[in-house]
Amino acid sequence: MALAVDPLFFYALSIGRGGAPCLYMDGGLAAVVTVLRTCVDAVHLCHLWLQFRLAYVSRESLVVGCGKLVWDSRAIASHYVRSLKGFWFDAFVILPVPQAVFWLVVPKLIRDEKIKVIMTILLLIFLFQFLPKVYHSISLMRRMQKVTGYVFGTIWWGFGLNLIAYLIASHFQLPTGMVGDPCGGNSTMVRMPLCLDVNGPFNYGIYKWALPVISSNSLAVKILYPIFWGLMTLSTFGNDLEPTSHWLEVIFSIVTVLSGLMLFTLLIGNIQVFLHSVMAKKRKMQLRCRDMEWWMRRRQLPSQLRQRVRHFERQRWATMGGEDEMEMIKDLPQGLRRDIKRHLCLDLIKKIIREGDPVLRIMFIVRGRVKRAQSLSKGMVATSVLEPGGFLGDELLSYCLRRPFIDRLPASSATFICIESTEAFGLDAAHLRYITDHFRYKFANERLKRTARYYSSNWRTWAAVIIQLAWRRYRMRTLGPVIPAATENGGSERRLRRYAAMFMSIRPHDHLE
Repeated sequence: MALAVDPLFFYALSIGRGGAPCLYMDGGLAAVVTVLRTCVDAVHLCHLWLQFRLAYVSRESLVVGCGKLVWDSRAIASHYVRSLKGFWFDAFVILPVPQAVFWLVVPKLIRDEKIKVIMTILLLIFLFQFLPKVYHSISLMRRMQKVTGYVFGTIWWGFGLNLIAYLIASHFQLPTGMVGDPCGGNSTMVRMPLCLDVNGPFNYGIYKWALPVISSNSLAVKILYPIFWGLMTLSTFGNDLEPTSHWLEVIFSIVTVLSGLMLFTLLIGNIQVFLHSVMAKKRKMQLRCRDMEWWMRRRQLPSQLRQRVRHFERQRWATMGGEDEMEMIKDLPQGLRRDIKRHLCLDLIKKIIREGDPVLRIMFIVRGRVKRAQSLSKGMVATSVLEPGGFLGDELLSYCLRRPFIDRLPASSATFICIESTEAFGLDAAHLRYITDHFRYKFANERLKRTARYYSSNWRTWAAVIIQLAWRRYRMRTLGPVIPAATENGGSERRLRRYAAMFMSIRPHDHLE
């Protein structure tokens, strides 16, 4: 927006056709453009004010660390003011130079009939402020990309930006070309009707296309016709330009040709990148299908299985575009992966570990409660609740302490289900093995052994069953049997019940002895 507003100031200069072709300034158009430019500068001014409140990363902290944010307001303001590409450059691009020139200088020069001076001043404004503003906009977009990782979200925005660059360049081409001597520097006196005639005696050169614009009072013609001419000139690399021997026209033509080549090359390159990104997944899918067909033919799979494989591949491509969900989220943080899985599959994520599955990590409960369910014999299930401070996956500790070491993860002895929202700290098998290998002598401590067994859910379940069995045996010795002794097989039945209770809970092995 800021780059598109400045060229509109050139349209404020018009040539009247009612009588003598006099140069005048269109006050209404100049006022509208001034308001637009002021609004854009106000947005830049808000950005400038924000920089005085925005924390920055100290360069000294980047030497031996990942960077430290500076939050002190005075240090932030001092850092921003001392930067040449910071405050001073931001303030320079919002200076109201075009507004001051068009409202204070140009009317006085028109009254003094100093047309060449006006054109020279306008060219200096272009070199003095517009080109630095282009560099400022590019630098701002690069800084945004460094902070956020992107400027615009989709590939179509990249294509649109290249097209906008083309339009802005074409928007500026003809007004700049119009800023010159409309009579080609020829001082020969000719009658007025021939002064703005293309077929007249004056050789306008590249300025002949500007005659319909500067002699028209229509704002639509003044804006649309230069855009058309600029697009045509840039797209054809200046083939329609016929400059005279005047050196300014030659330089302008050279710049136009080079600008067209540069913009066209960038546009084609970005379109190629866009098409490659769009077709890459489709090409990958085609290669996968071709390899799958070759493999099925080589293995001589029956036609029914081949049809099922093709149907699965088509369904996977239709739903996910050929991408693997787990592959896409595997590099995300564990908490984010957990939330995504909970959103996609809430019932499964409630089961932290299922009985019989390999134990990947030992987890310490920080917040929430976890239900432990262990299957016993005859369909019985022993349940308990783990509170904050407890842990699960203690089979992994036995796995790491076992000698000789067996590189096979242990199976979980119970199923753990979250009763409520739970937060836990996990220690992977590789990290736990590192601890047990380097601090093995610590585990020989009797106090540590008792503490580990006290908090172990496996040992607690086993101890509860043994205590319950001992209590029942004690009651039977002191108070007599609960059931009448006169049964057919009383002794053998009690022994069978006792052995069943003992075998229902196998004593855990933690290899701490």
